[in-house]
Amino acid sequence: MSAGSEQGLRAITSERRQLTNLAYRLLGTLSDAEDVVQETYARWYAMSAQQQAEIASPGAWLTTVAGRVCLDLLGSARVRRESYVGEWVPEPLPDRAEWADRRSGTADPAEEVTLDESVTMAFLVVLDAMTPAERVAFVLHDVFRYPFAEVAEIVGRSPAACRQLASSARRRVRAERAPATPPARRAAVVREFKAAWQSKDIGALVDLLAPDATAIGDGGGRATAAARPVEGAEQVARYWVDLAAQADERAALLERSVNGQPGLAVLYDGVVVAVLAFEVAGEKITRIWAVRNPAKLRAWTVGPRYPSS
Repeated sequence: MSAGSEQGLRAITSERRQLTNLAYRLLGTLSDAEDVVQETYARWYAMSAQQQAEIASPGAWLTTVAGRVCLDLLGSARVRRESYVGEWVPEPLPDRAEWADRRSGTADPAEEVTLDESVTMAFLVVLDAMTPAERVAFVLHDVFRYPFAEVAEIVGRSPAACRQLASSARRRVRAERAPATPPARRAAVVREFKAAWQSKDIGALVDLLAPDATAIGDGGGRATAAARPVEGAEQVARYWVDLAAQADERAALLERSVNGQPGLAVLYDGVVVAVLAFEVAGEKITRIWAVRNPAKLRAWTVGPRYPSS
């Protein structure tokens, strides 16, 4: 391999992190994001060397292709969701440092995702409620700062139409955004929830929950989870206490970062069987997402087992 071709290969492969970040935010699962990245590179390498050389900005070309693949997948995802068992929740991600400590030596897309405000569970859930075109236009422009002229090439609409799509999506985000809570306070609230759950203290749980709090479970038909959202502070508190009453000494509950926010991991015999993400507004928990589908816990279950404390 010549020095020039080697440099070109490095430039192309260096885009992998950007593509994974984009695809995960658009699709909500690592497996789909990984498929998009592989398909994008497959299309690049399917071209001749001359065709590749004619592309002025390979990075922009890769992003365009990845965006279009995601747009197609978002359309088919709505059909797939109709056959999904129970509620669908985006795939939770552990802290990258923790993943790096536990990885088996092979690369995983979980390492590629930058954990910031645009990847919190609450944000991803809002994105999932958008139309595919809204989601792509908003993420590309507001999160990745692509100009609307480039967004238009990916979405297949005019720049003005893409501007309107992003504006509509922005209004959705603002309407759903919870009041800001300092990170330390969010962590404290989750810690208090953990203690109250472990002690089966319904009163303490109710005090931590907003009156209209909602708990959503995702088992995907592969693990037990509530078929529908549980709503109301007392109902949510009783639901979690009932779960705690079913646990035995092999179960453990650990504080863990989930998509960059304070969360909890439920272990059984040292293996993660559920991951909980929280939305905290002020002093209260407004939403809890519990992911139990093992297909969405890959990043939490590979490598050595966790300690029990």
